[in-house]
Amino acid sequence: MSFNTETLYNQISKQMKSDIHIHRNPLKGFFYALAGAVLLSTNYITAKYGLKGFNPETFSLVWTSAAAVYSFVIVLATGHRRQLTLPPHTINRIILMGIATGAGMILSWSGLALLDPTFSSFLWRFYPVITIILSAIVLGERLTVKELASASVMLLGGLISVIGEWHIVGTGTVLTLLACLAASVQMLIAKMKVTEIHPNILVFYRVGIATLVIALWVFITGKADFNVETSYWLVTFLGAFLGPCASFLMTFRAYRYWDLSRSTLVLTAQPLFVLPMAYLALGELPSERELTGGFVILIGAFWLAWIHISKK
Repeated sequence: MSFNTETLYNQISKQMKSDIHIHRNPLKGFFYALAGAVLLSTNYITAKYGLKGFNPETFSLVWTSAAAVYSFVIVLATGHRRQLTLPPHTINRIILMGIATGAGMILSWSGLALLDPTFSSFLWRFYPVITIILSAIVLGERLTVKELASASVMLLGGLISVIGEWHIVGTGTVLTLLACLAASVQMLIAKMKVTEIHPNILVFYRVGIATLVIALWVFITGKADFNVETSYWLVTFLGAFLGPCASFLMTFRAYRYWDLSRSTLVLTAQPLFVLPMAYLALGELPSERELTGGFVILIGAFWLAWIHISKK
């Protein structure tokens, strides 16, 4: 009896399509994506508070290591310990996801330390734009005129926000956009692997590997400083559970039931959650110029997300 590799490939492909069909549930995907967006919005509040005590490097290490502990406990509690052994062909990409996460954490918190939390959340709407550009470069996908137009609207909003204030927000803006680039790499890998690896496992390796990367960076730069008041530790521990742990448990589950573009549309509305949170918790609001530019960015981001939904 001969071994027909083509037949085997067709059977595996058919099974994968069947699994995707079984998992597809738009309503469940929407609620997971919404829960993930709301939980992720708390990052801007808890992290902004924590950064008033910690420097960005130490904060990144404490935040990410706490999230790694939380996610590991969740893996054990949900009975997925045996799945910690990754398929060999996924290891390189999971390591890359962890490295991108570590770099993104340091860049993101360094940027947030310099910016208003709501304005920072507006800038994060450039994340899907960067993801689309990466797809065009890496996967050879073509950008449409509408996509370029929506990105131009977002760029206009960014220019409105920083014109005349570059000396105040310039460094924070650049750091945040670089963090968006790192996040795009993470999410592309997560979307590709979430059907093979359970979301709980993905979250653990995402923050676990990132912790090692950040610890190495903190050691090299000599920026470790843990002598801060108790309140900053408590808020940081709370934020580490809500943000990098719980929010991604929800978001990665949404990817199992719903398209990436549709999940992105829900995440696009994040500044609308952050704005009241920032005001109530921190008493902070962006300047009038930043707020105007931010809403222009938001318009472009909603347009871009709608373009991708329409493609489906």
